[in-house]
Amino acid sequence: MRTAFGQEFDVPDGYLNTAGIGIPPAPAGMAVATAVAGWRAGAGRPGEFDEPVARARAGFADLVGVTADRVTIGPAASALVGLVAAVVPDGTRVLAAAGEFTSVTWPFAAQADRGVTVTEVDLGEVGERAGEFDLVAVSVVQSADGRVVDLDALRSARGGGTRVLLDATQSLGWHDADLAWADAVVAAGYKWLLSPRGVAWMAVRPDLPTRPHSAGWYAGADPWTSIYGLPMDLAADARGLDTSPAWYCHAGAAVALPWLAGLDRAAVHAHCTGLADTVRAGLGMEPAGSAIVSVRREDAGEQLAAAGIVSANRAGASRLAFHLYNTEADAARALDALT
Repeated sequence: MRTAFGQEFDVPDGYLNTAGIGIPPAPAGMAVATAVAGWRAGAGRPGEFDEPVARARAGFADLVGVTADRVTIGPAASALVGLVAAVVPDGTRVLAAAGEFTSVTWPFAAQADRGVTVTEVDLGEVGERAGEFDLVAVSVVQSADGRVVDLDALRSARGGGTRVLLDATQSLGWHDADLAWADAVVAAGYKWLLSPRGVAWMAVRPDLPTRPHSAGWYAGADPWTSIYGLPMDLAADARGLDTSPAWYCHAGAAVALPWLAGLDRAAVHAHCTGLADTVRAGLGMEPAGSAIVSVRREDAGEQLAAAGIVSANRAGASRLAFHLYNTEADAARALDALT
């Protein structure tokens, strides 16, 4: 058991794969276990999960810097991105980073029959070329290698009329940055947000066109009177885009997200990037201000695994990820394995 930022974690030594699966704080894991135990015993009641859904939604809103009425829930990032992609005008020109995570780009690529085009450029060019396009869809931090997009340049482009959709799945929870200005900010919960897989959120500006094409009872103005029949009476805010929640996932998220939102984000950012930059320095790499380290070295994955380090292979490199529960001992262990 480790203690970090006031919470306990059952994270093993050498676990450097938060970019793949985050480890929950012990109370979040217990909340899920309690909910599942109630299900097994026939004690759970649907209405009891409204509060956890609301608490998780509010926690996400706080992390992004918006109000909870601007946040919708869904099962995965791509499903939420699709709410935007499905209604962009015919012929929309979308800019994305080369090698971008497909949950960001494929919902737009699927609109090709309407003349929607997706142009890929190197991440370093995204900010400077954003003004040439109608919409930019990009991750704040790249999943494959941890590179960080130029948010200031994107914010400037938005001021010139370019819409900006940000995937914060690999950043929200450790990266201290203002994202509230973007048209949409989406994130899946099971990585840096330390929640179960099966829940994601998206903050949307009220003037961003979307379509609730998966609308169901939980998107209703009053979900518990929206279960049967017509006419459709959707919630007037972002809840009108909701899909029915994965209850047990939200039980854990309701603990993890408000806790993360209440932390000193600058301290979390410094802790995570400091450990990552320690490894970079030991490998002769420049500091990058990212919690993710991509190691392109032959047999790196085998060396890390032999040392008991849990990492991931992404885009032909070994990916290490440092979150708030990781320590200097984890960084030293990785360096020992690689050097």
